[in-house]
Amino acid sequence: MQLTNLVIGQYYPGDSVLHRADPRTKIIAAFLYVVVLFMVSGLPALVLLGAGAAAGIVVARIPMLWLYRGIRPVLFLVLITFLFQLFLYGGDVLWRLGPVTFYREGVLRGGFLALRFLLLLISSSLLTFTTPPVRLTDGLGRLMAPLARLRFPAYELALMMTIALRFIPTLLAELDRIIKAQMARGADVTHGGLITRARNTLPIMIPLFVMSFRHADQLALAMEARCYRGGKGRTLRHKLHFGRLDVALALIIIALLGAALWLGRFR
Repeated sequence: MQLTNLVIGQYYPGDSVLHRADPRTKIIAAFLYVVVLFMVSGLPALVLLGAGAAAGIVVARIPMLWLYRGIRPVLFLVLITFLFQLFLYGGDVLWRLGPVTFYREGVLRGGFLALRFLLLLISSSLLTFTTPPVRLTDGLGRLMAPLARLRFPAYELALMMTIALRFIPTLLAELDRIIKAQMARGADVTHGGLITRARNTLPIMIPLFVMSFRHADQLALAMEARCYRGGKGRTLRHKLHFGRLDVALALIIIALLGAALWLGRFR
């Protein structure tokens, strides 16, 4: 897998309805979507939420290849979630493969949890794909602004979260270069047992940590050189405001989540 082809946390430029919506609307919508996603049970409610996520992808004009590259690194977790459930539930036998028996309840439960996990990944990816990092920081900072009265560093926390998302592609590119450099020196990181492969990752992880601290130090110096002093008294180049588009989007999200809760019946 080419690490430089991953698009985790990256912004996909566009001029769709979701791209133009206020970041606070999208953040709240994504949060409520995840809450409802874990509240409902039953395939009809999950299919409805999946249809809503698919509609968001179509409206935002996100290419399927771009979406696949965004969720590909964690697809193995979806597969493990499905396979793990196969051996936890008994019941009606679907088929037998040698000594292994697959039960109907295990397959249904595994498919349900795998689909829920996949929708969680898609909804979070849709938020980062349609929101630039700067606007995402502004939206998170504004939503957590009331906590500043309790001396909570709301804007600083939002900035840290956005920087973490922004640096994922950078660190992946560094990791790819380190792996290629170590392989050019004769290192083998793909063969051997678990202990051997874990030992072979040390020459990769140590330079990666060193470069991560170096990038963090350079970023801190750059922010100090630009007189950054936190969120206090900070102004925005593009002021955030809710418009008709956000109201319409909020009504659609509320209708979708309400219908999903009705289908799931809170079970």
